[in-house]
Amino acid sequence: MNVLNNIHVLVLDVDGVLTDGTITYDPATGREFKSFHVHDGLGISMWMKAGNEIILISGRNAGVVTKRANELGILHVIQGSTDKIADLESTLALLGTTPDQTAFVGDDLGDLAIMQHVGYAIAVHNAAQEVLDAADWVTKRAGGHGAVRDVVEHLMKAAGTWSAAVKAYETEITHQ
Repeated sequence: MNVLNNIHVLVLDVDGVLTDGTITYDPATGREFKSFHVHDGLGISMWMKAGNEIILISGRNAGVVTKRANELGILHVIQGSTDKIADLESTLALLGTTPDQTAFVGDDLGDLAIMQHVGYAIAVHNAAQEVLDAADWVTKRAGGHGAVRDVVEHLMKAAGTWSAAVKAYETEITHQ
């Protein structure tokens, strides 16, 4: 059986995957800013509409990540993680699934351990060389620039669910 047919959980690092890794602070307030790509948001929505799960795991804490996750309907958001594998395991237990049914998308050295722990490891195009070397697949686009959408298309096409997901959007647009 193709390992990609068994992937139902997509785990995303945040900084460098959902964002380009840039952290900007407002000099007056100290508030943190991040930019998210709309293509990634649509890809995440398509993945979840197909009955799959998304988990965000980040070593940092940022209110804007919670806000974006809420906008997209992502229920499983772990910020301030000091042990991504333990946090993943507890979330997978809640979902009743296993690491073998999980893909992880990372960009930097802190992602190497979890990449080796899951069934399918993915690196964004501009990831650290060690992460690229550890990946089962590498996106065409860089983190924060549509890489997550690349991942969703790749996984759904491999599972044979992409065409139906696109068709649903064609139908939705036609009826508006």
